[in-house]
Amino acid sequence: MDNSGSKKTCSESVRDFFTSAKFLIYMGHALSTWGDRMWNFAVAVFLVELYGNSLLLSAVYGLVVAGSVLLLGAIIGNWVDRNPRLKVAQTSLLVQNSCVIVCGILLMVVFQFKEQLVELYNGWILTTCYILVITIANIANLASTATSITIQRDWVVVVAGQDSSKLADMNATVRIIDQLTNILAPMLVGQIMSFGSHFIGCGFISVWNLCSMCLEYMLLWKVYQKTPALAVKAGQKEQQQELKQLSTPKELENGQSPEELSHPLMNETAAVDKPDSPKRHGLCHQVTEPLRMFRDGWVAYYNQNIFFAGMSLAFLYMTVLGFDCITTGYAYTQGLNGSVLSLLMGASAISGICGTVAFTWIRKKCGLIRTGFISGVAQLSCLMLCVVSVFAPGSPFDLSVSPFKDLYTHLMGEKELPEADHILTGILTAGNTTTAAPTEVMPQLQSYLSVSLLFAGVIAARVGLWSFDLTVTQLIQENVIESERGVINGVQNSMNYLLDLLHFIMVILAPNPEAFGLLVIISVSFVAMGHIMYFGFAFKNLGTRLFLCCSPEQKVETVESPSLPTTV
Repeated sequence: MDNSGSKKTCSESVRDFFTSAKFLIYMGHALSTWGDRMWNFAVAVFLVELYGNSLLLSAVYGLVVAGSVLLLGAIIGNWVDRNPRLKVAQTSLLVQNSCVIVCGILLMVVFQFKEQLVELYNGWILTTCYILVITIANIANLASTATSITIQRDWVVVVAGQDSSKLADMNATVRIIDQLTNILAPMLVGQIMSFGSHFIGCGFISVWNLCSMCLEYMLLWKVYQKTPALAVKAGQKEQQQELKQLSTPKELENGQSPEELSHPLMNETAAVDKPDSPKRHGLCHQVTEPLRMFRDGWVAYYNQNIFFAGMSLAFLYMTVLGFDCITTGYAYTQGLNGSVLSLLMGASAISGICGTVAFTWIRKKCGLIRTGFISGVAQLSCLMLCVVSVFAPGSPFDLSVSPFKDLYTHLMGEKELPEADHILTGILTAGNTTTAAPTEVMPQLQSYLSVSLLFAGVIAARVGLWSFDLTVTQLIQENVIESERGVINGVQNSMNYLLDLLHFIMVILAPNPEAFGLLVIISVSFVAMGHIMYFGFAFKNLGTRLFLCCSPEQKVETVESPSLPTTV
């Protein structure tokens, strides 16, 4: 009997894949991430260029962005939970891209007419433009946060269905896209700005976001059509059905909808306040509603049984051991040039991709919770090289030098350029592979062993880092009820930004290269504390079975479903 009719041909399988909701999500995420990476890289360069090669505007922008997400993360997540998925995704997409387009146009005007703007009203027009750019760019970042929560933390889960392996594969693919765009997108816009101008760079980014917005909007609609489950938030629907049966006729007559009664972050005073009471509809109540959302979001996060897993991930942000502006700036003071750093960044990206591949393989062999434990051990082991580098030949580490030396020198207004400014000069060129290294000649080091060990540890640790990140991400996706997915991920973003802010404050307090070794030790300590918290979470759920890498059929790793948080 011929069964060829029941089997799909190769061309049909390929066609089905490229038209599937999964592939369309990948495409939309690639477009969104590419635009984000170009803009995040370019806006920092633009702000430095506009303010006379000073980092002031960049520092203000970074502080505003981090502070906004820290304060508004729970509120953004709550908004994601309370509104239909398509409305949230489309609104976030339109706001984000529109803000970037407006910012690009505004920056083009400033670059073109900066000299004239300086003379108008003693420069207040130019200052107003700076404030507008930072404000609008911050709104774009908040909209990007909402997009990330709704697509990466919610839509991906729904498209994967109940298939944990498919969810893991989708998470890994999304992370690989992040890694690739993080390297390639800044290179593209950097080349455009180098061979063209900042004016052309602004125009290119604005046109890109306009085109990308239209394509992403279409892709979102296609994914929504192909996945009917996205139209219904199952958790809320089930709760509404139960509440319709449990609610008294009087409550329904008074206008209390099942939605209000079912949502844990909306029914704070439903039991004691009637809808028409002054307290519920008064001005004071409306003004304080964001504060209650903020409080309830953090309470809900604390009551999750994956609380310590989320905290462990946040603690990994309190580190200077990454390819951010701090570490690359330090590398310049140790004699590494831009060419070497670009190669190291490429090796870091490859290491991160290996981590995402390792995650899917280890999860299939050992299970999700054990994957996080193994990844944590791997990351900590690699970071020991960074600790060794502090005491290796060539290290500038010197406890006899006050870590506050450069800060004091800068505040006292000494004319000599402090080492901190050398580091910050490196920061300006570290993210841009097309920009030449500082013209200042760095002192020749006696040995490169210390800095080599440092970056060897950082690069090798990326395998464990990204595997661990994916583990915690999937734990949150699988163990947070659907109606709270947005607010919990919003608070998680806030925690990440909080620890990230602390690491920048730590660098500000001790900016000189002699103190960098101390920052390395503190960073490794925070990473260790994060993994200790995860170990406690894993041991609580698996017990001694944590150390038995049994087959997927034999293991039982189900984390108990979290109960709804009790509002205070």
